[in-house]
Amino acid sequence: MSDSLIIIPTYNEKENVAKMIHKVFSLDKVYHVLIVDDGSPDGTAAIVKDLQKEYTDRLFIEERTGKLGLGTAYIHGFNWGLKRDYQYFIEMDCDFSHNPDDLIRLYSACAKEGNDLAIGSRYVGGLVNVINWPIARVMMSYFASRYVKTITGLPVDDATAGFKCYRRSVVENVLRSNVTFVGYAFQIEMKFKSWKFGYKIKEVPVIFTDRTEGESKMSTSIFYEAFFGVIQMKLKSLFKTYKQA
Repeated sequence: MSDSLIIIPTYNEKENVAKMIHKVFSLDKVYHVLIVDDGSPDGTAAIVKDLQKEYTDRLFIEERTGKLGLGTAYIHGFNWGLKRDYQYFIEMDCDFSHNPDDLIRLYSACAKEGNDLAIGSRYVGGLVNVINWPIARVMMSYFASRYVKTITGLPVDDATAGFKCYRRSVVENVLRSNVTFVGYAFQIEMKFKSWKFGYKIKEVPVIFTDRTEGESKMSTSIFYEAFFGVIQMKLKSLFKTYKQA
């Protein structure tokens, strides 16, 4: 039994999913992996099911109908994991933009250093550690994080980062607070509420490399949700008390 569950949402990731699973299970630390697939028409789920024969009791899959959003995929995965004994929950993309070799650094930041949330950060300390992104997308991402920090006061340099490790208690308390966003803003909301609950957060510097296979799921609607959602989230927080259960 592993103490850590890696949750990987997928939609049309047939080029990457097998390589990602093999890579994670080749690491020295034992992790369990949950794939949350949103009905990929390219056969992603079938690839995972075939690999379950090789990785019995370590690889799991939950299939959903249609593209229901990144946030709901992670919440589905969190709820699945909370029914079991996992103590650490890791969010990770399937496209290798999040380097699996950094998993141990995120895990150690929580399990060994006493942090409650470890963020794989592209922008910690004002640096920009991004490879193969168009300059316009780098600027949009970087200044989105600056915008979030300015509006909310969240003391995090990479507010939109999606590579994270949570201690179990963080997930339990944040989910009880009714997470509302489903896209880009989901990543911001999880960090913001973790901070408001008083949890200890650490940014771990990572290098983000854009996918080389498959298609990006980024869209302008996701960006707009984040832009306007941040203001809404901040205003709601003014009338809410955050207390750990």
